[in-house]
Amino acid sequence: MKDIINMKEMKQHILTGISYFIPLVVAAGLTMAIGRALAGQSVANLGESGIGYWLFQTGSLGMQMMTPVLCAYIAFSMSGKVALAPGFIIGWLASSINTGFIGGMAGGILVGVVVNACKKYIHLPQAIAALKGMLVIPFLATAISGVLMFAVIKGPIVWLMAHLTAFLQSLSSGSRFIYGGVLGAMATFDFGGPVNKTATAFVNALYAEGIRDAKTVQIIASMIQPLGISLSCLLTRNKYTRQERETLKAASVMGCFMISEGVIPIAARDLVRVVTACVCGSFVAGGISMVWGTSSELLNGGFIAFPFFSSPLQGCISLVTGVVVTAVVLSVLKKPVTEEDENRGEDLGRELSDEDLENIEIEIM
Repeated sequence: MKDIINMKEMKQHILTGISYFIPLVVAAGLTMAIGRALAGQSVANLGESGIGYWLFQTGSLGMQMMTPVLCAYIAFSMSGKVALAPGFIIGWLASSINTGFIGGMAGGILVGVVVNACKKYIHLPQAIAALKGMLVIPFLATAISGVLMFAVIKGPIVWLMAHLTAFLQSLSSGSRFIYGGVLGAMATFDFGGPVNKTATAFVNALYAEGIRDAKTVQIIASMIQPLGISLSCLLTRNKYTRQERETLKAASVMGCFMISEGVIPIAARDLVRVVTACVCGSFVAGGISMVWGTSSELLNGGFIAFPFFSSPLQGCISLVTGVVVTAVVLSVLKKPVTEEDENRGEDLGRELSDEDLENIEIEIM
């Protein structure tokens, strides 16, 4: 069983995916953030050409590759290069069904398990043995993993999103602090997964009807993750690896424009503590903002939107409160970095080597 899935090595497989994932997030995220900053009040201001538009579109398209890259390289770490193609496909599928980076991690593990099982149990005649790695395993891994993603994962996600929407609708007529707090917590809970997508769809629908205080909660909550974690790093540097501190330099800039993906690598390594802290901070900030009834004239933009709040000062107070709560909670919960953690941060996973690539054959037809 260990040659199919070894739970003791699972953390290292995930870290391998993260090692390939970090440069993509930083490069695409900063490019997108600069383009967004040039847009001013609305992305529509960028038009359809020019440096701002090109930067924003380039970064945006790059961010869409986030989940496929994470998924593919987790699968690669588990099963080698034959798992790369199925990993990219299943990662894109995970993104399309709104599972976020957690779905990408699960998809990568699923592909790795299927590929390892195929390697172990499929035996072909010597005459066609070369087809095993080139055709049979990639096909079976893609087909089997794809069916499982739709049949096992998508259904519960659709059910969850429907029930969360009904839950939010029921809260809207009750305590404004609880209502805003839950909206804020949902906006930060799973970094673009089904819970976040439900909150986004809900507040956008309200915005279209002229109800704009919920959108303010989402804007503020989306900034709390990177800014809160960055403040925690400043308060307790001994609880973050050297690589995490470097990653947060870019993530904090991205966070100013509501791009929270920069902290996903840090969240993936310490998921429970990071999510708990972010949810606490976003709940408090969302509750305060909703009680005050702060509304936004802009749909997004991070700090760009603040001058267009009904009360920019109240928006800033809500944000600062949430950031401080997140930082304090995370600094208390997080464990100090060990020498092993630091060393792992320097080398997060396998790199492609000549040996990995030596049997790739390219034939020009």
